[in-house]
Amino acid sequence: MQALTWAYDGYEPEDERLREALCTLGNGRFATRGALPECAADAVHYPGTYVAGCYNRLVSRVAGREVENEDMVNVPNWLPLRFRLAGGSWLTPDTATVLDHRQVLRLDAGLLERRTRYGLGSGRSLTVRQQRIVHMGDPCLAALRTEFTAEGFTADVEIEAAIDGGVTNAGVPRYRDLAGRHLTHVHTGTAAPDTVWLRCRTRTSDIRIGTATRLACDGPAAPVPGRHEHLRAVQELRLRLAPGRTVTVDKTAALHTSRDPAIGDPVHAAVDRVRAAPGFAALLEEHRAAWEQVWRRADIDVPAEAGRILRLHLFHVLQTLSPHTADLDVGVPARGLHGEAYRGHVFWDELFVLPFLNLHFPEVSRALLRYRHRRLGPACAAARAVGRRGAMYPWQSGSDGREETQRLHLNPRSGRWLPDHSHLQRHVGSAVAYNVWQYAQASGDTEFLHTEGAETLLQIARFWADSATWDARLGRHRILGVMGPDEYHDAYPDADRPGLDDNAYTNVTAAWVLARALDTLRTLPEPRRRELLAHLRVEDGEPERWEEVSRTLHVPFHDGVISQFEGYADLAELDWAGYRRRYGDIRRLDRILEAEGDTANRYKASKQADALMLGHLFAPAELRSLFGRLGHRLDEDQWARTVDYYLARTSHGSTLSGLVHGWILARARRADAWGFVREALRGDIADVQGGTTGEGIHLGAMAGTLDLVQRGLTGLETREDALWLDPVPLPELSSYGLTLRYRGHWGVRLRMEHGRMEIAVPRSVCAPIDVRLPDRALGVEPGETCRILLTDDDR
Repeated sequence: MQALTWAYDGYEPEDERLREALCTLGNGRFATRGALPECAADAVHYPGTYVAGCYNRLVSRVAGREVENEDMVNVPNWLPLRFRLAGGSWLTPDTATVLDHRQVLRLDAGLLERRTRYGLGSGRSLTVRQQRIVHMGDPCLAALRTEFTAEGFTADVEIEAAIDGGVTNAGVPRYRDLAGRHLTHVHTGTAAPDTVWLRCRTRTSDIRIGTATRLACDGPAAPVPGRHEHLRAVQELRLRLAPGRTVTVDKTAALHTSRDPAIGDPVHAAVDRVRAAPGFAALLEEHRAAWEQVWRRADIDVPAEAGRILRLHLFHVLQTLSPHTADLDVGVPARGLHGEAYRGHVFWDELFVLPFLNLHFPEVSRALLRYRHRRLGPACAAARAVGRRGAMYPWQSGSDGREETQRLHLNPRSGRWLPDHSHLQRHVGSAVAYNVWQYAQASGDTEFLHTEGAETLLQIARFWADSATWDARLGRHRILGVMGPDEYHDAYPDADRPGLDDNAYTNVTAAWVLARALDTLRTLPEPRRRELLAHLRVEDGEPERWEEVSRTLHVPFHDGVISQFEGYADLAELDWAGYRRRYGDIRRLDRILEAEGDTANRYKASKQADALMLGHLFAPAELRSLFGRLGHRLDEDQWARTVDYYLARTSHGSTLSGLVHGWILARARRADAWGFVREALRGDIADVQGGTTGEGIHLGAMAGTLDLVQRGLTGLETREDALWLDPVPLPELSSYGLTLRYRGHWGVRLRMEHGRMEIAVPRSVCAPIDVRLPDRALGVEPGETCRILLTDDDR
């Protein structure tokens, strides 16, 4: 694999939070932000380490109300290592003269390198070089190597390494009125002359955490016995640096929690692990080898700048959801393990992530779906609480599957705390069902589909069928009081209750879920079918109702286009040009309007794709079939009018917006597709949403750009036991290659280049792959490479 790097030159305090997020290192189990080890949390820097699935719940008082929030916890910081000339002040880029500064993220090796040269006056300087890993082979280890070189003088340097248990969740400014001190019962100790430990626990979830660090030095050093401050375990060294001679200090860390399998006490496990760990060079070699294996299963080959960005996106997806994730009970955190935005919660973003993982790491997809299945009980309880059968999954999920959506949110533009009704986005259940079905089609895992998958899918279908009410005037079923993906609209203008009726995306995807539930029932072996219906207590007549509702849900239209929801046509038009003149960036139009005393509910204005999301989930033929099932004819012209209508009325206030619109326009062979694709690619590296990436990357958008190449441009579908391909040209991405895992076939290579397609299937004992194109079908045998010249019918 081509070695790629992501580099930053010079020290820019205003960019530090963004760099920390984009230089985060992780292994699927935990991740550490790319903060400088000598810098504490302040207005510029925010070190943070996050363990997948480690949540805690606290109560805060805001706007005169008590609110409860669950957060992914910032666990004790293993990283701190600061330094100074003997008797002097600690050196940091904010307090000392920086002559040179460079950070390099080596994507192929999962390695963060840093070089800083501090000017000390009178021709003297101290160069600090560091290498950092969060071990991909051993998911409980991390390591930091620091090399010190004095230039122009002999230096006595004092080193302080620590484990900091005084950390809080304070990385998102708009959350700072909320309680953020999640750790308690902090204790420290010394396990050996070179090893210290810290133990603590979370305040309410009572997760015990143990961290241990080992410090080693290869040069003349006077170790100082470990000392223990309040909330910190500290190790110290005194180095004698000869001019031009380099001394190396290695810090190795182990992190365990009480959620880990096969351990007793987390701190004992951490001490044992760090003491058994080899030196830095051996750790790095093992780590590189593990990353090589991961890259081999997921590599993507796209030329030029787009390929460089896609490789960065893939790197961060794999750090958040690695093969280690298959052993964990975790969901897809919308902002990765890279920061505290969205409190580490699980939303619908898995809808953009799992389709990519299905064809590379199906075992990870299955684990993420099992996270949902394990929380099927709370989802069913939530449905019962609103008088419904089936499962109502929460818009925001955390540790136990209850609804974690905040009841109040802060508008930073107005400073006001406002009611938050986004829990009404019931369409998240359809996203879960969609992922169950797509995983089964891509992996061929009928065992999962017939057991946990079927239970999940049928319970979501039951919820939709029970949520549908009959409207005799329309002669249709309706779903009332919901929110769609747009998020700007949560109520009708001047309404006394939140919720909208007949959101088109919600209703169409609900019809799809109901149809897939019926398909699943039909394909189940009869004994399993009887067992499942009895286990779920499905009553006589329910499947027949699913069939009826799947064909009669109301989809509103106006002016020849799909209406986002019933009544959308009655909203006012917004003065888009006027708002752009006044504010420039209007991505968060909702905040602007609220600060003016107005509301987005009054206008035909969307934050992101809503009705158009249907064109992202479903290929044109399937979308036409869905509308046909619902009694509507949806032709290309009507869909094109719908696309243009909403494109003109969308502010793109989400990183997902450019992705979805780029996908839809590319599939429609539109010349304006690339502008949206480019926006999606630049979403995090350019922080286009204005400071949000420093609080955590946007995992759904990153994975979605990868899937845009994998499925969007290739037209790849996995259905009917075949690999369907319907490529579309995008001149700016006309050449690319992918490595896929399709059912039992590992390392299937798909390459597109200037109207030619190549499919290479490695040797195995598996059956041939059935490949379908618009104008032909072929079987590709294991060990065979098939080269296809695409015709106009194919692309």
